[in-house]
Amino acid sequence: MMTFLLVGLLVHVVFFLSIFDIYFTSPLVHGMTPQATPMAPPASRLVLVVADGLRADSLFTLLPNGSSRAPYLRSVIEEKGTWGVSHTRVPTESRPGHVALIAGFYEDVSAIAKGWKENPVEFDSVFNETRNTWCWGSPDILPMFAKGASGDHVYTHTYPAEEEDFASTDASRLDTWVFTQVKSFFQSAKSNSSLRANLLEDENVFFLHLLGIDTNGHAHRPMSQEYLNNIGLVDTGVAELVSMVEDFFGHDGRTAYVFTSDHGMTNWGSHGAGHPSETLTPLVAWGAGVNYAHKVTEVQPYKDGFLQDWKLEHLRRVDVNQADIAPLMASLIGIPFPVNSVGVLPLLYLNNSDHFKAESIYTNAIQVLEQYKIKMSQKKETTLSFLFTPYHFFFVTLHSLLIRLLQDIFDLVQPVHFPSSVSCQISLCRSLIAHALEGLLYYHTYDRFFLGCSVVLGFVGWTSYVVLVILKTHANLNRRPGLLKQVRIPSHALARLCVCVTVVITGFLLIQRSPVTYYVYCLLPVPLWYSVLKESGTLTDLIRSAPSLPLWKCFGYFVLVSFGIELLVVSFFHRAMLTVGLVVLSVWPFLSGLFDKAKFRSLSWCVGCLCLAAFPLMPVVGREPNIHLVTCAGLLTLFTSACYLWSSRRRTTLHLSDRQQFFTQVALIHIMLCVLCAYVPSLTHSSLQQKQGLPLFNQIISWTTLASSMLVPLLSSTRLFHRLLSIFLSLTATYLLLSTGSEALFPPVLSWLMFVWINIEQEAMLAQGVSGRQELATIDFSANIDITKIRQLKLDDIRRSYFFVFFIITAFFGTGNIASINSFDPASVYCFLTIFNPFIMGGLMILFLIVLVISDLMALHFFFLVQDYGSWLDIGTR
Repeated sequence: MMTFLLVGLLVHVVFFLSIFDIYFTSPLVHGMTPQATPMAPPASRLVLVVADGLRADSLFTLLPNGSSRAPYLRSVIEEKGTWGVSHTRVPTESRPGHVALIAGFYEDVSAIAKGWKENPVEFDSVFNETRNTWCWGSPDILPMFAKGASGDHVYTHTYPAEEEDFASTDASRLDTWVFTQVKSFFQSAKSNSSLRANLLEDENVFFLHLLGIDTNGHAHRPMSQEYLNNIGLVDTGVAELVSMVEDFFGHDGRTAYVFTSDHGMTNWGSHGAGHPSETLTPLVAWGAGVNYAHKVTEVQPYKDGFLQDWKLEHLRRVDVNQADIAPLMASLIGIPFPVNSVGVLPLLYLNNSDHFKAESIYTNAIQVLEQYKIKMSQKKETTLSFLFTPYHFFFVTLHSLLIRLLQDIFDLVQPVHFPSSVSCQISLCRSLIAHALEGLLYYHTYDRFFLGCSVVLGFVGWTSYVVLVILKTHANLNRRPGLLKQVRIPSHALARLCVCVTVVITGFLLIQRSPVTYYVYCLLPVPLWYSVLKESGTLTDLIRSAPSLPLWKCFGYFVLVSFGIELLVVSFFHRAMLTVGLVVLSVWPFLSGLFDKAKFRSLSWCVGCLCLAAFPLMPVVGREPNIHLVTCAGLLTLFTSACYLWSSRRRTTLHLSDRQQFFTQVALIHIMLCVLCAYVPSLTHSSLQQKQGLPLFNQIISWTTLASSMLVPLLSSTRLFHRLLSIFLSLTATYLLLSTGSEALFPPVLSWLMFVWINIEQEAMLAQGVSGRQELATIDFSANIDITKIRQLKLDDIRRSYFFVFFIITAFFGTGNIASINSFDPASVYCFLTIFNPFIMGGLMILFLIVLVISDLMALHFFFLVQDYGSWLDIGTR
């Protein structure tokens, strides 16, 4: 059995890791030649200002009195610049947002988990192609561009990481620090001849990363005065920065400015998903080479209503994808486009000749096509020629011809004499870029279907094997040895077949020079299906036993299970379906006849289901913190525990030693922790509201509770009920520290329903004539289980298994959506830390969910042990 469990764990780990090879792989390719526009650029230097966490509407929306909270940037939009909305992609986090802005490509999701400040893979960027780049800002963003650059021409100036504190008195000081450092830098350059000489060179970039808006948004919400005031501070800082830069360079008109944001923020102070408040960020560009404000009278092609809301319908709006900003910056200062960029140059931002625009978009097309050709050749080299399926055969054969045609047009036709040819060139280049980007995506996901089929085949094989083992061990099937000998495949023939399949697959992967992980995904199904085919006799037994089963009951179970599974699938998209399911489950005791035998437990089950049904109807996001509910949840936990203890003691008397040990742990340790942890969130919330920071006492209590929740249960009694109650109280104490509102009430309600479920299933077993009921408090999990008393499976076990799966999904989605980080308030971790640390914060968020799932798993172990399911306990563990 231990071998079986280890193999099962290994199989599921492989299935989990396959997600990263199938869906989350780096889109980068290497070996391209950098491409630069041959014509003289309009700007010698560029200033990039990124206001981290700034939403588009927060910048563009006017105040009730008609004024702007960012008057300088508003004047730029109306008089001397081009503006629009930059559309970001999920995940809307700082690292991938800055990579898209500065390197021009969209980083795969797994790169966030591999390293926040470091680079899991090398990539080119605008900074890497410059002569010099000076950066000021956060220590979480700047180092990755300095370490990813070739040479020593990227200079970073960062403040200490401890300054990124969500509980600080005023996070806008981070932006003040950046502006102060930039002023000091230019002041020192006036007296430093070598630095001044470097600054006067072409192809320089100055990058300001402003984190104050994002930090204030997390701490106080985007609608708060702190967030909005920080926007005004940034606007003033940008105005002073522009004046200082222009004075330093003698107003030579050779400086370009780009102001944007890496991502937005939801109303509840989080980001990471795809809500419009997160994906719509502002973009304002002005200065050398950038178009002036263009007034329009016709209706603009945007149906989102923002132009009217922002009172900007009279000015041309030019939206871009976030990755398009990288080629825009490269074109303005005349450096090569980042070789990994997938951005398309937004020509409407350029104030230059048509010839320059045509040359720039042509360079952009060549740069993207270089990636396409490398990607195609790499995939072609690792695929058998007769199996290789190229992307759009027409495009594959003609793109080289189109490139030569475009080059001939540039060489032979002068745009001055034939301006109509420019629009043709631009149109052809854009078409080439669009096809090349589609081709890049095609080859990037080329193996997805193949790998997906292999994993599905392995998963189905493992599931089939487990089902057959369960039926063979715990089902009373009709067995006919004579018939089985005729049906069963000879083991030696089966082994030879599997060896042959393994050799073929290995040879196929060797020829294609596939990665090592491909061997695992493709070869794993072989031993799994070998095991399934070895158990073919059990399947024959099941078929022969089918006529002996009650047809109407089997059909009823089939219909109900099908409906139940469909309900679970729909619940992934509409959480309210969990409420429907809980309402249906609440009437089960009345329909099954259990109400007549156990009225109180049936009513408890009904009330528990209806109470739990309220949680999926609550909003997933946007909930305001309500610490009073957290305190109530702590008291409810104590009341629930007291009920458990009273129920246990009334039925079974403990020995004196067990009673003393249990009382010491539960009464003195767990109850104290629950009371304290219900009070700590309230104290923390009050301290943060008063901007006094996170008290050290609260932090010590929080981390001590987290550590003790893993250790204290190991010291409890081996009595099943006492051990699981100890686990419940320990985890609930940690959960309370991670709660900010109504979600704190979820574990006590869920645990109460699980306790009722255990007891009511005991009544159901007695109603079916299964004797040998054992009280919860008397079960000792350290004792050996008598395998001779294990009963056989019944059709009702299908219902019990479905109940368990349903409650597991309810535990995952009852208070949020695990698929979206926005389901969880960043304030949940403030009892533990307020200084930005993505990995610790993310780990605590995951722990938030695990506590709920463990609560459900405890009910599983309760249930299977109470019913003397010796082997079913093993199945549940699997």
